[in-house]
Amino acid sequence: MLKLTNPETLYSPPSNYSHIVEITGGARMAFISGQVGAKPDGSCSEDFAEQVEQTLDNLTLALEAINMTTTDLVRLNAYLTPGGDVGKFREIRDRWSGGHAAASTLVIVEALASPDWKVEIEAVAAK
Repeated sequence: MLKLTNPETLYSPPSNYSHIVEITGGARMAFISGQVGAKPDGSCSEDFAEQVEQTLDNLTLALEAINMTTTDLVRLNAYLTPGGDVGKFREIRDRWSGGHAAASTLVIVEALASPDWKVEIEAVAAK
């Protein structure tokens, strides 16, 4: 279904992601809107690491709602504000992904839609 590839002709990824994720067969695809560190009641921690954890929990819940898991992820696009910590983000994301190396883009942005948010992650999954 998903073929993860890091060709020797490209640089080795500095963290857990693949340069190429190929979808084979008759897969069902899902495009998941950007998830943020908001809890079900709308509250959001001020702590960056807690926001990353909650954002990934929200992404897990979105995947579960469509009978998918992190191993079905094709692509993650993550947006961090300048107050974010790239190293801490990668550490938490890599632990959460359980070794599944989806294609990934990480961008530092000036701000997100709410000034309280420090991280947002959108995803594509296929199964």
